[in-house]
Amino acid sequence: METLDILMDMAVIILFAKFFALLARKLHAPQVAGEIIAGIIIGPTLLNLVQTTDFLNEMAELGVILLMFSAGLETDLRELKKSGLKATLIACAGVFLPLILGTLLYMCFYGFDVAGSPEFIKALFIGTILTATSVSITVQVLKELGKISTELGMTIMSAAIIDDVIGILVLTAVIGMKDPSSSILLVAGKTVLFFVLAFFAGIVLYQVMKRIDERYPHTRRIPIISIAIAFIMSYVADRYFGVADITGAFLAGVILSSLKDSEYIERRVDINSYTFFGPVFFASIGLQTNLRTLDSTILLFSLAFVVVGLLSKIAGCGGMGRILGYKGKDALRIGVGMMTRGEVALIVTQRGLKAGIIGSEYFTAVILLIVISSLLTPLLLKALFTEKTA
Repeated sequence: METLDILMDMAVIILFAKFFALLARKLHAPQVAGEIIAGIIIGPTLLNLVQTTDFLNEMAELGVILLMFSAGLETDLRELKKSGLKATLIACAGVFLPLILGTLLYMCFYGFDVAGSPEFIKALFIGTILTATSVSITVQVLKELGKISTELGMTIMSAAIIDDVIGILVLTAVIGMKDPSSSILLVAGKTVLFFVLAFFAGIVLYQVMKRIDERYPHTRRIPIISIAIAFIMSYVADRYFGVADITGAFLAGVILSSLKDSEYIERRVDINSYTFFGPVFFASIGLQTNLRTLDSTILLFSLAFVVVGLLSKIAGCGGMGRILGYKGKDALRIGVGMMTRGEVALIVTQRGLKAGIIGSEYFTAVILLIVISSLLTPLLLKALFTEKTA
């Protein structure tokens, strides 16, 4: 592919992605949805202006690493400690039930197979997609409702963060299962070893970065070094431990999230993500989606996928909230607050496509789930929080 063609592709992607992102915001929909729709429009589904290339895939890979690094930077470790055991149990239920029901959903449509077979791994991966809660969308909704600082709000937010961490671990394990030379125990062992080493390395890295931050506060070298750390941890995670590179990037963000300049780092990272890498990543998902190839089975599966995705979070998280002592209304608020999906679900789906576990046709189901859940969650939460408590 010639350099001039790449330049034109980049221009088309950025302009269309940002236009539809702004249009989505005007319509009170997630900007992410607009960028995905832009990719669908300029891709093989409609205009066919841009084709997926190795270069675009590499740019999208950088985009997803920066997104996960930014998500890690947004993690508030103090809030995690406050919510404690309740948030962890809610998050576990919010991962377990969608994982099981999503796996069964695929098997009901395409047949049951023996554990460890390619079809079983594919079914398990469909369940894995459903495990992720969108931290950013959940937090934004709670802020708009003025409930972010309440005990219930902190529980929902912390559970959403823990939910994504567990989801990434499940993703790493499922991708590792695709390798016939590996076993679940081997994958789990390597994953645990990576997290142990990352913990001790994180202590050292944090102390080093803390001193640099104190000596050179609010300078550009801080985000530059931080991004380098994210790339290094992504590389080490994938190359030496078989752990998804996005896990390394996320942990890098968590390690640096307690720095005084963590918000400054996040703003600098978001400049790159917002203007270039983010639009390329989300638009690339649309580019890989060809709605012309949809048949009635995939369409029906997509609708069932959305229903299972929404109800499994409400039942899993809300049900666990009820067990932990939250009243009926509060338990339902927890379930609804946890049902929204966003960038992490897309990231998980993209990893499955890259690993050859699923085909691009399943992006349709994920996009539908993200758009519908992102629109329903604010409406339902607003209704639940404005009603008088019985």
